[in-house]
Amino acid sequence: MTQPAAGTPNHESDEAGLARRLRGPLPVPSAASAARIASWLDSLKPATAQALTALIRECRPLRQVLEGVAEAAPYLFDLIRADAARFVRLLESAPDEALAAIVEQARNDTAVALDQTELMQILRRMKAEAALLIALADIGNVWPVKRVTAALTEIADIAVRAAVRFLVHEAAAREKLNLPDPDNPEAGSGYIVLAMGKMGGHELNYSSDIDLMVFFDRHAAKLEPDLEPGQFYVRLTRDLVKILQQRTADGYVFRVDLRLRPDPSSTQIAISTAAALDYYEHRGQNWERAALIKARPCAGDLVAGDKFLGELSPFVWRKYLDFATIAHVHEMKRQIHAYRGHGEIAVEGHNIKLGRGGIREIEFFVQTQQLIAGGRHPELRGGSTIEALDALAAEKWISREARDELAAAYDFLRRVEHRLQMMADEQTHTLPAKAEALDVFARFFGSQSRDEFAVILLRHMRRVERHYVRLFEHAPELLAQHLNLSFAAGPAGGTDRGERGERAASGAKPPDDTLERLSHMGFRQPHEIADTVLRWRSGVYRALRGDQARAHLDDLVPVIIDQCARAENSDAAFAAFDRFLASLRAGGRFLSLLRQNPQLVRFIVLLLGVAPRLTDILALNPHFIDPLIDPTFFGTVPDAQRLDAVLSRALAEARSYEAMLDAIRLLGQEHMFLIGARILSGSITAEQAGEVFARLADVLLRTVHTRAEADFAETYGRIRNGQSAIVALGRLGAREMTASSDLDLIVIYDYDQDHPESDGERSLYGAQYYARFTQRLISALTAQTNYGVLYQVDMRLRPSGRSGPVATQIDGFVSYQEREAWTWEHMALTRARVISGPPGLVARIERAIHDVLCRQRDVEIIADDVVTMRAAIAKEKGDADIWDLKYVAGGLVDIEFIAQYLQLIHAASAPQILDTSTARVLEKATRLGLLKVEDVEVLRPAVRLFHDLTQILRLCLSGRFDPKTANPGILALLARAADLPDFAALQAHVEDTQRHVRDSFVRILGRAP
Repeated sequence: MTQPAAGTPNHESDEAGLARRLRGPLPVPSAASAARIASWLDSLKPATAQALTALIRECRPLRQVLEGVAEAAPYLFDLIRADAARFVRLLESAPDEALAAIVEQARNDTAVALDQTELMQILRRMKAEAALLIALADIGNVWPVKRVTAALTEIADIAVRAAVRFLVHEAAAREKLNLPDPDNPEAGSGYIVLAMGKMGGHELNYSSDIDLMVFFDRHAAKLEPDLEPGQFYVRLTRDLVKILQQRTADGYVFRVDLRLRPDPSSTQIAISTAAALDYYEHRGQNWERAALIKARPCAGDLVAGDKFLGELSPFVWRKYLDFATIAHVHEMKRQIHAYRGHGEIAVEGHNIKLGRGGIREIEFFVQTQQLIAGGRHPELRGGSTIEALDALAAEKWISREARDELAAAYDFLRRVEHRLQMMADEQTHTLPAKAEALDVFARFFGSQSRDEFAVILLRHMRRVERHYVRLFEHAPELLAQHLNLSFAAGPAGGTDRGERGERAASGAKPPDDTLERLSHMGFRQPHEIADTVLRWRSGVYRALRGDQARAHLDDLVPVIIDQCARAENSDAAFAAFDRFLASLRAGGRFLSLLRQNPQLVRFIVLLLGVAPRLTDILALNPHFIDPLIDPTFFGTVPDAQRLDAVLSRALAEARSYEAMLDAIRLLGQEHMFLIGARILSGSITAEQAGEVFARLADVLLRTVHTRAEADFAETYGRIRNGQSAIVALGRLGAREMTASSDLDLIVIYDYDQDHPESDGERSLYGAQYYARFTQRLISALTAQTNYGVLYQVDMRLRPSGRSGPVATQIDGFVSYQEREAWTWEHMALTRARVISGPPGLVARIERAIHDVLCRQRDVEIIADDVVTMRAAIAKEKGDADIWDLKYVAGGLVDIEFIAQYLQLIHAASAPQILDTSTARVLEKATRLGLLKVEDVEVLRPAVRLFHDLTQILRLCLSGRFDPKTANPGILALLARAADLPDFAALQAHVEDTQRHVRDSFVRILGRAP
């Protein structure tokens, strides 16, 4: 029999059992997984083992599925092992009938649940069984993507409805709510639950949160007279979230996200319909119009929900669109990513939802056109992405080719998304960052290798990107009229620069229609824009004094104005660009590069708006932008070998120690700029950024260490068998660096104790020699040269801190850590990493650190020390500012202390938990069963969120972040980094996350700081 093509569901024998309908492409497991399955089968009860063995023998694809799951998807394998009899029952059942039975059983059981505890147990068991069934039908290509997402949505609908019905019925039993129809308690309750996003469009992914908005109709509700509706429905909604989301021994049902509601940072989780309608009428934004496209009542008072959506219809579906409205919709496309790069798309670490060519671009392609045309064409209003693509093609809004390619890509990417999420029941959209891990995933997906998977993935993503880029390329004339801007400043030439400046200042003025167009484009001071352009043409700035430079700029003026007009504050963006030109050292070559690559103007406008520090670097070193035109730039990050090679070439021209310091600083600044460009483009994750910042620091430190040692020896000679090593701690040790991180360092040395004197002209003895050398090393890193400071260095984590010597002999280091070090010093040691030194000394240091960390410890003493230290930090630094992401209660320090505490108390029995990375420690603790699932689900996404936001804040700002005074571009960038629609939603999410992190801290450590 011919196998179906990749991703083609098997419709043969629809009534046959699931096991008999499994078809390829199936997972390609390794040999090790076969032994895991055999071991598991041996542990089963004889009857169950016999039934399962018979199925495996009869249905050969089943073994392949089982082994693939055992190798790559621990969450699914746990579901299988938790109830082998259930697994056999699902394999022997027709999948559609099995799902219908699961749903019907849940309906019947929830209808007679006696209390919330019983209800929660019923819903969680329903979810677990359905999750396993749906995963098997997806992995085995039994169901197409549309059926998989519909099944997931059906389970969510059943769960939400059952919970709401129980709560409304319970409120009526307590005589808080009068029900018109006790047999249908939700009807007439005035309580409205809208499904949003993928749930609203019947497109839930495998491990999706469910986006809900909750409203109440004061007039429909029949509450007791003494009850305030707002408080009552907020309490009801809190109970709803608890029933669905709270982790119990049976797991959870769905994580609930209520942040799509109006102004989530300042409104309650349940809002009156009157207040919501007023908000949407007066303050509603275009992203909220897009979000409401998929909205549907999913639970509660469905009639009231339909009525409410009907009243919102004029806000979502506008029959008459003016210029500003069309421009705003088009602007949504431009702002979905500030600057995304071009050329090659990375595979390792790529976000298939938010990255270039991803799911979000397909959804946005559909929704923006629905917003523009759906008001007058109701047939385009479908909530499902595929149905909307079909409708757009049928009505000739898009080509049939676009429909087919986008639909195929959507299907493929959703299957990739599901397979990623099945592995650990995480709402992740990011492919593994390491090639080995990506190869395991590719085989779980059904590809033979990472390379085979990458070819198919890139083909789909490039097609999506091509159609996405073309979106609105034929915009109405009003949107393109700025191309005809004219600045009639008279001849550009003149006898000298002063004459040209006078002509610009007092002579020609631009035509009135140009000023009118500038005003239409959003500039509040069009005369100032025009005057500035005339000044540019006069050659008033150093970078514009050459005729060639001004010629390039003339061609760029429309592009510059167009990109500035798209900024949050057009006039401010243009003024910033003017200041950039004024500070630019040399313009000819730089402006020529921009003229040939006008897309880079957009990147510079972004820098000017959100990252002035990077702009200053670029103004002094315009050639730093050169790598951005390389098609591979945004798809790759430099490895250590490449950085070493670049540094070696740079140092080859350095003829002195001072020239070496300058060359290293210049290279450091260039790569800091390039890493920053990747962060702002979204082409690398916060984790990748932290690693590449640390990789750069490692390479530079090793070079400085070697050169400083050689330079020092020229004056002071060397000690027999003398050697030194640099140990990194803190963010460098953990590879979690940001653009502004200090370097936490320890210098450890050793030498022949019998011959402690150096052999140079100016001889020094042992400890004095290495103390002086360490000072030379620190100076090499921190001294201000023509190219600034390389890094700030913090040596306070060395033994005895400020009171101890700046360098430590290896035996003294070991003795101190074993006998004198405080708990906080061992906590810091969990992030220690030797980054430079001879192999023998490096091995001794690493062994000493490992031995210290694996020592048996008193759990209560360590917990008390950790909590006491956290309290001391809070007293010194404060912990109330939610945007001080490091020190706020529930911030990064809380998470880091949890990770360090877990290592100190468990490393003696489970040394594999040791890792310098906070995120990886949490992952290891999860796999080792040392961290409860309810805490895992809080801490792992929290550390990702805080790192994502911290990378941007440290890149863009040098001081404290205050949302009230921050540039709107930074607020938008932060929201995009967290995949949230606006800053208000982000603020609510950050506050909620910090509260949950602190709760986890208290649970794990036993008390609050």
